[in-house]
Amino acid sequence: MADLKKLATMLKELDDLLTGCMRCGMCQAQCPVFAQTGRETDVTRGKLALISGLSEEIVKDPEAVSEKLQRCLLCGTCEANCPSGVKVTDIFLRARAILAGYLGLPPAQRLIFRKLLTNPKLMNNLLKLGSVFQGLVTKQADGIIGTSCARFNAPIIADRHFKTLASTPLHESVPKLDTPAGASGLRVAFFPGCVTDKIFPQVGQAVLKILKHHGVGVFMPANQACCGIPALSSGETGAFDEMVRQNLNLFFKAQWDYIITPCATCTSTIAKLWPKYYGDEMDKGRARSVAGKAMDVSQFLTDVLKVKPAETRQGAVAAAYHDPCHLRNSLGVIAQPRAVISANPGYTVAELPGGPSCCGCGGSFNLKHYKLSETIGLKKAESIAATGAKVAATSCPACMLQIADMLSKRGTSIPVKHVVELYAESL
Repeated sequence: MADLKKLATMLKELDDLLTGCMRCGMCQAQCPVFAQTGRETDVTRGKLALISGLSEEIVKDPEAVSEKLQRCLLCGTCEANCPSGVKVTDIFLRARAILAGYLGLPPAQRLIFRKLLTNPKLMNNLLKLGSVFQGLVTKQADGIIGTSCARFNAPIIADRHFKTLASTPLHESVPKLDTPAGASGLRVAFFPGCVTDKIFPQVGQAVLKILKHHGVGVFMPANQACCGIPALSSGETGAFDEMVRQNLNLFFKAQWDYIITPCATCTSTIAKLWPKYYGDEMDKGRARSVAGKAMDVSQFLTDVLKVKPAETRQGAVAAAYHDPCHLRNSLGVIAQPRAVISANPGYTVAELPGGPSCCGCGGSFNLKHYKLSETIGLKKAESIAATGAKVAATSCPACMLQIADMLSKRGTSIPVKHVVELYAESL
């Protein structure tokens, strides 16, 4: 049963955030979803108009309101370009929490958030079992990219070219680390993130190789929980709080200088959303402390360790770089990943025609609106192919999944790598 008093308070807070929107429509030119559908309810301005009457709309047709609010990538492009500085992401996350509180979540989704993502050991065991038997329902789609597809029409995976679960996830090959600072005099907490751990462990291994090379100590505790963004973006604030609390308890067991992650979404969540949305008022100080030390791995390498571009050698390979939205729009980390690629003399950075844009993943958006996600993603794949690059590079494992899917479907057989993988090759 919804706590109506709490909902009323949340609605009032939401109204206060909405006052800055002038309905200028500048977001129309930025929204990747609106660019494909042309529907006013798919652009930020339309959603904000809907949210402004949320209390009435909840009574009329809450399911329809929820469906419209879910048709958003949460890429932050509109917010980054809003002349009025409207906190769009904040508004959408709060509105989704209100609707989830009023409607409740579907049982399966609630089970995943409350019982699986908040129980890292159970999640690891179930996905390990899945990795053993995944070959029964999948077959290779592209050997160079490393994608697979379904052997038969299966739920969720039917139309996708996807990366399968790693046979050995990072948490098995490196269960935990607690090494002292080396020549750098620095020690970092390492938060790999779920997708790195379970699908791209080679990205985590590349980070650890780089840190060891530069004499950086690493504290990586076992049984890390999800950063919480899947739950928060669905309005499940209770599960989000539990995930944040578990991670805070783990990372406060040791001293370190920075907390770094190779996942743009995890970095943005820890730095921006933990201190704002963590609901334990008595414990917010710890969330703020961690947030203040959170950095993307490429930002840490360039801004702290002073890794710089190397002199490009003859025959260097062009790497087409895709800017993850959470890195570019939320954190302003733009030059650093490019510098990390260029730190390997064997690579040059190829910029995408048309400039940066969302790849269309958006986490749960990809699950709920795959055809729309695919349309946006195929345009990204076309722009990567147009560069003539021999490798696609990015700084977010979720973007790697989406780009691999789209390149594979398009028949563009070039590998998709994280920028740290390219740099680690040179060490």
